[in-house]
Amino acid sequence: MNRRYYVLGVFLVVIGLLAVATFASSVQAMPVAQDATATPAAEEEATAEPAEEPTAAPTEEAAPAEEAPAATEAAEDASMSEHVIETPFLNVWLNSPHADTSAEAFNHWNEDDPPVVPETCARCHSTPGYQDYLGADGSEAGVVNQSHPTGTTVECVACHNDAASQLTSVTFPSGIEITDLGKSARCMVCHQGRASGLDVTAAVEEAGLAEHPDAKSEDLGFINIHYYAAAASLYGSETHGGFQYPDLPYQPKFNHAGGIDSCTDCHQPHSLEVKVEVCATCHDGVASVEDLHDVRMQGSLRDYDGDGDIEEGIYYELDGLRTNLMTAMQAYASSVNESPIAYNSASYPYFFVDTNEDGEASDDEAIRDNAYKAWTPRLLEAAYNYQTSLKDPGAFAHNAKYHIELLHDSIQSLNEAMANPAVDMSMAARDDAGHFNPNVEAFMHFQEEEDGNTPADCAKCHNADGLPFFLENGVNIKQKVTDSLACTTCHSDLQEFTLRESPEVQFPSGATLSFDDPKSNLCLNCHQGRESTFSVNAAIIRAKVGDDDVSDALRFLNPHYFAAGATVFGGEASGAYQYDGKEYVGRNEHRKSFDTCVECHTAHELKVQVQECAECHDTEDVTQIRDEDDVTDWDGDGDVTEGLAGEIATVHEMLGAAIQTYGADVAGAPIVYAPQNYPYWYVDVNKNGEFDADELNSDNRYANWTPTLLRAAYNYQYVAKDPGAFAHNGKYILQVLYDSLEAIGGSEAVANLTRP
Repeated sequence: MNRRYYVLGVFLVVIGLLAVATFASSVQAMPVAQDATATPAAEEEATAEPAEEPTAAPTEEAAPAEEAPAATEAAEDASMSEHVIETPFLNVWLNSPHADTSAEAFNHWNEDDPPVVPETCARCHSTPGYQDYLGADGSEAGVVNQSHPTGTTVECVACHNDAASQLTSVTFPSGIEITDLGKSARCMVCHQGRASGLDVTAAVEEAGLAEHPDAKSEDLGFINIHYYAAAASLYGSETHGGFQYPDLPYQPKFNHAGGIDSCTDCHQPHSLEVKVEVCATCHDGVASVEDLHDVRMQGSLRDYDGDGDIEEGIYYELDGLRTNLMTAMQAYASSVNESPIAYNSASYPYFFVDTNEDGEASDDEAIRDNAYKAWTPRLLEAAYNYQTSLKDPGAFAHNAKYHIELLHDSIQSLNEAMANPAVDMSMAARDDAGHFNPNVEAFMHFQEEEDGNTPADCAKCHNADGLPFFLENGVNIKQKVTDSLACTTCHSDLQEFTLRESPEVQFPSGATLSFDDPKSNLCLNCHQGRESTFSVNAAIIRAKVGDDDVSDALRFLNPHYFAAGATVFGGEASGAYQYDGKEYVGRNEHRKSFDTCVECHTAHELKVQVQECAECHDTEDVTQIRDEDDVTDWDGDGDVTEGLAGEIATVHEMLGAAIQTYGADVAGAPIVYAPQNYPYWYVDVNKNGEFDADELNSDNRYANWTPTLLRAAYNYQYVAKDPGAFAHNGKYILQVLYDSLEAIGGSEAVANLTRP
């Protein structure tokens, strides 16, 4: 009988007739399932991480087995004459890649002597091998102790046994263990690949070429991640599935919106098919797997492959990058290595000498004896990333951003080594817009938190779940770290994309303010800063010192970043420090229809809509804009045609110089500003007026604060950290800069300036 029934554990209990008894004895003569005590499971209990488009495996190296079907559960027939055990989802599984008895993944070793699946492959290419790895056969868990017979696929008892049901963590080829995986751990045992980017690094170091990226070496050979490493894609930088270039940030685990977060959330566990109907609930126009290639969300409005198309699906962005990477690899191999290279996706080891230099690995070239051997570290790193991306056909869904980064960086690396780069990357984007970019400090800062949480003080704006919780409950609490904001941060419904409600917003000063547009009110919740005039005054009052007295009780108060909302509302929000006895303009009443956040900025890409500006201001360079009737020389430099941004920049620079003079002459310690290093103000040890690397350490932070210095430094930082301040409320910014300069430098400092 077909060996496929070997896994069904079917026992026919026959009473009476000799013919039936004879049939029963023939069934009993079949090999029994490895784990006859395995607990039956319903469909939702099985797990899978299938390839989206299964393809034939290369002829020289085994392809991976797909995930396991569900175990059987007996269903008693109503007939009193015999009892038949039914296998749920049997027919579904029989038509899946996991049950494909003709697949290379399960037949690669048939002609070996003996015909067995070796220990290194049995875990994923045979049912007894998978059970061996789990320890379900009584052996040590976590290793395969012996080779196993050919002839099995991935069968019911592979995943449905006590050991599998208790598995919740997986160790990846990089050595990184991912825990709390639940049932998805069963899938990830195999769908993680067999190599990592760290293996590439190790190979280069072992060859002694860590400092010689373009040196050819016979000690280097192509490293293959293996096939359908969906879990390595999913967890991105956390498991180092790809080769990650040093000192560059990479996308961690991809957290899909809407609670879609496990293998079987997206894939049918027995057929392995993608649950297209689940995708279609949020993604319009999706009726088939092929339609998923066209999916692109509003958080991905960057041209990753540089072809000028930001409407194509992310699948095609990845495809374009892979094409560009192959172009760069072939140009590098020919111009730097002087050994042309070609690729054949179906023949191990994939990369071959392109003997006729036509860019293709033809059948007569794609043979083992013609394998490419002129590897350099740089070419090996790029080739590994090319293969990593290509051999996960669902990479665009599993973690597109991680693969975009790997491919982009590989192309850039190859370009660096060529006098004439083969691929123009000037229009290609690596990262997303700020709200969706995991590679910025706003989100990376919390990735190393020991408890895995974004602190309560930061969660509202630096966590995908923080703002929704705050809007619903009016308080902040710590949240599990997320790598960026998400659709659900601002949208309460992902079918209609309904925005969350925020009728009014309280600012750090205590003022409650609102746009007429609730969409822009959402922005104000975060783009308001974290300090105000009142918190600066409170700190000074607590210190109980005179304006020019140094006090250990004072420290720099950071207004925080991109406080555009506070700037727009000016004196009403008191986001900058406002001096007693001075008047300040309130909300910037720009022309109607252009006086809220989303009327001037694209909501997802965050770009300024410069085309709209140009309709009135005759320029798309917003830094050159000033009102036609504004002929006041605010900064005193004699130029009344420069943009308002230029006027502000001059006064801001003057304030910086006055702060340095005051620090040295009054506060008793020279001071210097470092815009990218918290807490930004340091002692200028060598008194050269500039920050030096050895000065930027916590032990050298500036401590000679006086109330006068604190107020001025606060406003200097406020303006520096709102790069659009000139447009948000230029007159307000000129007022606070003027007053700060006058307070710290005296009337002489502002003699040539005009205060709005």
